[in-house]
Amino acid sequence: MDYIINGQVYIDHCFQRKTVAMEEGKLRLLSPDAPVSGEVYDAAGKKVVPGFIDIHTHGAVGVDVNGASAANLEKIGMFFAGNGTTSWLASVLTDTEEQTRWCIDRYKEWKKEARNGAELLGVHLEGPFLASAYKGAMPEHLLRTGDAGLLRSYQEQAEGGIRYLTVSPEVEGTVDLIPAAGELGIVTAIGHSGADYDTAMAAIAAGAKAATHTFNAMQLLHQHRPAILGAVLESDVYCEAICDGRHLHPGIVRLLLKTKGLDRVVAITDSIMAAGLPDGKYHLGVNEVVVEDGDAKLASDGTRAGSTLTQNTALKNLLKFTDRPLEEVLPLLTENPARLIGVFDRKGSIAGGKDADLVVLDGENNVETVFLKGRRFQKF
Repeated sequence: MDYIINGQVYIDHCFQRKTVAMEEGKLRLLSPDAPVSGEVYDAAGKKVVPGFIDIHTHGAVGVDVNGASAANLEKIGMFFAGNGTTSWLASVLTDTEEQTRWCIDRYKEWKKEARNGAELLGVHLEGPFLASAYKGAMPEHLLRTGDAGLLRSYQEQAEGGIRYLTVSPEVEGTVDLIPAAGELGIVTAIGHSGADYDTAMAAIAAGAKAATHTFNAMQLLHQHRPAILGAVLESDVYCEAICDGRHLHPGIVRLLLKTKGLDRVVAITDSIMAAGLPDGKYHLGVNEVVVEDGDAKLASDGTRAGSTLTQNTALKNLLKFTDRPLEEVLPLLTENPARLIGVFDRKGSIAGGKDADLVVLDGENNVETVFLKGRRFQKF
């Protein structure tokens, strides 16, 4: 059994002095003066927090999820682990049916072998049931109406591995698709959408649980036409937020938290293959992307296309943008995404019996050390 001693441990939304024991990849919490015998990590002067969970990312370090082999999915996971992200979903951008199925098979290959990086929890399908008017970086010719049969076929191929789906409520068939997705074990988010308020609320009533990159690629709020944004702000759905300072002004981040509460915002990266790499030319699915000063945009028309954000940077941005204490913003990267995609029974908080996915933060809230199911990640 391995131990983390002398740290301030994030438990029940506050920091406490505890000894953390890790055995067979699971957590046990002990009193701070409990005797230990085994490998010990001394976290004196540091904070021990749950591993971060990124439920919306398209890649990093030169790897695009839509073209990633199992080995390249692991490359993304290694990079993420170095930045405190211990679990993630692979977001597949709208693509051909053939390529989408290819991506699902690569995820299944990844699952077959022991891995060293962040755990790939499953697949996020961002499309293809999306509105062309708010397509963002989605290839318009590949968008389609809601198709429960296709989604079922994808999930059967993935052996239940599709956990998350983004749809546009105004697209024909998508509102009816939401409960069908739920029966397949898939959580649905709404986004890339110009849906009016009533249509968005119908999607939420049908079971939609979240909004994809809130404020971005959606019809904005008007006092006479609240639209999709008004619906997601008023309701209890989770709201994804890209906290890179580009997609959302810091004031909007503060407004979102004040409106939704700290338990209904999920900090995502929406990162692309350029994350962790210098400015230059890259791609996102079938799109050519140019990154300048860390800002990713489509080469064709300048539309913003994902980000180069990492979750450790998102955490520091949230602290800066909101002036809130660490214990208040941590759930945005840990508990909230875990609850949204249904893995809070084993991820997202530090509690006995949960996976020993931990991040040790120094006094400046930099990621110092990461534990993946109790194994110290050796990048550092």
